[in-house]
Amino acid sequence: MALAASLTHGSSSFLYGESPKSTLFMGAPLTFSLSTISGKQSFLPKKLVVHCRKFSYFEEAMRISRERELQSEPKFRRRLPLRRGRVSPRLPVPDHIPKPPYLSSNILPELSPEPQIHDSEGITKMRAACELAAKVLNYAGTLVRPSVTTNEIDKAVHQMIIEAGAYPSPLGYGGFPKSVCTSVNECMCHGIPDSRQLQDGDIINIDVTVYLNGYHGDTSKTFFCGNVSNELKRLVKVTEECMEKAISVCQHGANFKKIGKRICDHAEKYGYGVVERFVGHGVGTVFHSEPIILHNRNEKRGFMVEGQTFTIEPILTMGSTECVTWPDNWTTLTADGSPAAQFEHTILITRTGAEILTRC
Repeated sequence: MALAASLTHGSSSFLYGESPKSTLFMGAPLTFSLSTISGKQSFLPKKLVVHCRKFSYFEEAMRISRERELQSEPKFRRRLPLRRGRVSPRLPVPDHIPKPPYLSSNILPELSPEPQIHDSEGITKMRAACELAAKVLNYAGTLVRPSVTTNEIDKAVHQMIIEAGAYPSPLGYGGFPKSVCTSVNECMCHGIPDSRQLQDGDIINIDVTVYLNGYHGDTSKTFFCGNVSNELKRLVKVTEECMEKAISVCQHGANFKKIGKRICDHAEKYGYGVVERFVGHGVGTVFHSEPIILHNRNEKRGFMVEGQTFTIEPILTMGSTECVTWPDNWTTLTADGSPAAQFEHTILITRTGAEILTRC
């Protein structure tokens, strides 16, 4: 679950062009006067110019084939802005399931200054919590299809978590009313599940965190709903690649600032913006702790330590990285309505690299 940071925002705009279509060869223009045709002086002083278009049957066949391909490809189309649906009451959790301490208040907890560094027993418990979170997320993804509501996804996720003897970490965190975050299209993060039905062509990030045996496992993924445009597919693909490239630089002794550089280097190749406001975080016995993981270029000091766990969760946009938050104080959208995608893993720092704990 992304953590908001009070950072200076950058904004960018991008031009979206299509690959140039193949053109037919054009012959040189044939020029002649009317007098040449009639053998008499024409009363029209201007010359006629006739352009001859030369092409082969092969080129014409290629043109027709390309037109058919373009017609069959799903196109990115701007949708109506997201509107909040009806939010159903909070779901109950059985009394026997251990609950995190922040449920005693609806006030958003302070970021813990203590990094999450574990001994062998703690690592075993982190692995269990993260494995469950990954399984729940994969299951949630199977529910994504047109006409399904995000509230239905929340209910199914909630049931799977409590049946496993765990607590859905977002539920009641700072007053958050649901067990999972569902962020659709231009929603950057922290979308509250409601009665809105998913539409064909939507993209949706589902953010799952579970609290099992005193440890949080945190992960998210952006899923396709029905026939998604190639432009959105590329956004989602590149966002996941950014996360993976950032994880690849992590190991004991590595500087945290490498994460943001690796993400921005890759995102900018495709003209995408990297959101600065929402960051990764330490996670373990505490839901959100130091270190703050910046996804943009930065000069953050500090080094990774063996046994440490934290999240990397970049958000990329097709337009502005500025955001607006709804009156619910959670749902955050891109300021210009452009689509956004996010991926997240909880990782464990090792001597030689990073172990992805939230991978099934």
